[in-house]
Amino acid sequence: MCERCVRKEGTGVEHFWGLLLRITLFYFVTLASMRLMGKREIGKLSIFDLVISIMIAEVSATALMDHEITIGEGMLIIGTLVLLQIGMSWLTLKSISLRNLVDGRPTLLIANGKIRDDEMRRTRYSLSDLMTQLRDKNVASVSDVEFAILETTGKLSVFPKAEKRPLTAEDIGLAVPRTGLPLPLIVDGYVMDENLEKIGKTRFWLKNELQKAGLREFKKVFYCSIDNQGQIYVDTYDDK
Repeated sequence: MCERCVRKEGTGVEHFWGLLLRITLFYFVTLASMRLMGKREIGKLSIFDLVISIMIAEVSATALMDHEITIGEGMLIIGTLVLLQIGMSWLTLKSISLRNLVDGRPTLLIANGKIRDDEMRRTRYSLSDLMTQLRDKNVASVSDVEFAILETTGKLSVFPKAEKRPLTAEDIGLAVPRTGLPLPLIVDGYVMDENLEKIGKTRFWLKNELQKAGLREFKKVFYCSIDNQGQIYVDTYDDK
């Protein structure tokens, strides 16, 4: 094989491993950046959060494909954007006026069963959009709505009139037990000893409970939990 071919082959291998390294590095950098910016649902991102997220994704993609941007430069840009987002988030927590400027304000679209036409025009929110959102909330008629508020995230919060709300236990004076989150005791065959300690139980007690369900080994259990009423749920691997 000629020297020129060997050099080309070597260059291709180096390019492949270099690209793989950049992909892996920017994957973790982008993941860490999103974690640093805090937990928030995609549908609840503010305009500023959305812009920063798009810019970080764009910088990561450009740094992967354009080798004129070094890894250090890409990380510097992403780091700057993250610091800018964290700083702006802190400032909006301290300043209501700045928060209103960046995130906007909620808009009252329906009040006492009446559509506010002026607010609909100002927010460029069509009647079709409004009816779609109401149907999504299982509301058939505008007259059934006490208030409908367009949140800064674009979500519509709907409050039905008192006579149109579903009947609750409080309405009929019925006492119901409090609902608590089930506590996992076994996950994928592994016993959660710290959760057993929280409820003052031992592995011996857990094994006896499993034997009542015809199970003798912890590793046969895919998931086991206990609720605040003391009811135990067991799910095994052999669902078939």
